[in-house]
Amino acid sequence: MPWLLSSQFECLSSSPSQRQCERTSFSFYCAVRERLPVWMLEDMRSMEVFCWNDGHPRAFLPSEALLYALVHDHQDYARYLLNRYSVSALRALRCNFCCCRGSGSPHLAVAVRYDRVPILSMMVEALKDCDTLSGRQEYLDASGGCSHVADAGKTAVQLAVELSRADCLLLLLVHGAQPDSFDIALQRLVSSDATERRHAQRCLDFLLLFLPKLPALHRLHDEPQRWQGLLGNEVFSWLCGLTPPSLLLQALRCLARSGPDQIATLPDFLQLHS
Repeated sequence: MPWLLSSQFECLSSSPSQRQCERTSFSFYCAVRERLPVWMLEDMRSMEVFCWNDGHPRAFLPSEALLYALVHDHQDYARYLLNRYSVSALRALRCNFCCCRGSGSPHLAVAVRYDRVPILSMMVEALKDCDTLSGRQEYLDASGGCSHVADAGKTAVQLAVELSRADCLLLLLVHGAQPDSFDIALQRLVSSDATERRHAQRCLDFLLLFLPKLPALHRLHDEPQRWQGLLGNEVFSWLCGLTPPSLLLQALRCLARSGPDQIATLPDFLQLHS
C-alpha cells in the first residue's frame, strides 16, 4: 500500500517482516514517482523491494510495477516493462482486499483514467503478442473487477467515453476494442462547458466511425430540434434513419477500417463533425 505514511505502518502491520515489506514498497513507489532510471528501478523491484502476500514476502511483479509507471507517467519504465515482459506485464492482479483475481487487465482503465496516451499506445501494441485473437479481445473489452475497486464493471472504452478521453478512445477502437457507450457519449455532448463539449464531440465522432450498426436512439426523436442543433443536420438525419450517411462519413468509416491510424492525422476540415 504505497499511499500509506511510514508512521502508519506500526498500526497496520502485525510483524516486523510485514512492516519491512511496507517500507520497501513505499520506497519503490517513491522511486517510480521521482522517475529514477529504469536500471535502478528494476534492481529495486527484483532484488530489494518486496510486497506482503499470503503471509510471505515476494518481489513486485512486472504488472504491479507497470501500474506505478502508469500513475506517475514514467514512460521509459513502462516501455522497458512492456518490451521485456510483453503481455505478462498486463496480467490481471490479485485484489489485496478480497483475494480474488479480476478478469482482463486493469492497466487499460488506469491509463484512461490518468489520460496516459503514450503508455496506452505501448500497451495496445503489446497486446498484439497475445497467443490468440480472443485473448487479445478479452484484454481490450474486459469489464471485470471487484465491486470496491474504482471503475469496476466498466470497459476501457466506456471509461474513455465517460471522461471524454478522445485520444484514448481512438487508440482503443483502432486496435479492436468494441465501440459502445454511444448513449453516454450523447449525454456528455449536452455538457454546458464548451471545452468539455468539444472533447465529447470528438468521442462521438470516433464512435460513429467504428459502430457496426446504429443503436436505437429514442432521445433524438423526443427532442429533435435540440439534437439537430448539437449534431448537425446530416448526422442527425442519418442517426434518425431519415437519410443515408453522407459520402464523407462513408469514406471516413471505410478509412477507419482499412487504415485507422490515419484518422487521427486528418486535417480539421475533414473531421466528422464538419
